[in-house]
Amino acid sequence: MRRIHLALIVLFTGSFILSCSDKENKDNDRIASPGFDMKKAKTFIDSINTNWVEELKKGDSTTIASHYGPDAKILLTNGEPLSGSGILAMWGNIIRAGMTDWKFVTTDLEGNSNFLIETGIYEMNSADKKLVDKGNYVVIWKLQPNGEWKLYRDIGVSSMPSPNK
Repeated sequence: MRRIHLALIVLFTGSFILSCSDKENKDNDRIASPGFDMKKAKTFIDSINTNWVEELKKGDSTTIASHYGPDAKILLTNGEPLSGSGILAMWGNIIRAGMTDWKFVTTDLEGNSNFLIETGIYEMNSADKKLVDKGNYVVIWKLQPNGEWKLYRDIGVSSMPSPNK
């Protein structure tokens, strides 16, 4: 009787471990597509972030807005979602306000051949180098039919205390 009890415990434990392992593998399949080069994706993200900072310094809101896909949305703290021409207007307003000194640091990158999910931190400084805002962001890049990666969702959350507090 004791052997049967022990065998059932071993069988149950083994089944549990295998089912957890299966779920883990399914999650990994969802994230990484066969043949997808995450190193190349990381190089792309680093490059686009460098270009983005330069475009801000040049005051080029049109090029910045061109990084967004046709179905893109920007979701920011205390604001309504922006899309279409609202994206260009937002970046134009930021540049006209003199907020052209930004830093982006990618802290995590996941994805597959259709979507990249970039998580990071940002800092925004005024022309006189004073910290205006800092926070966290999540951007989702979507591969377009023409093979270009474009922003699909841009979510920013300020870490700064509200001016009303």
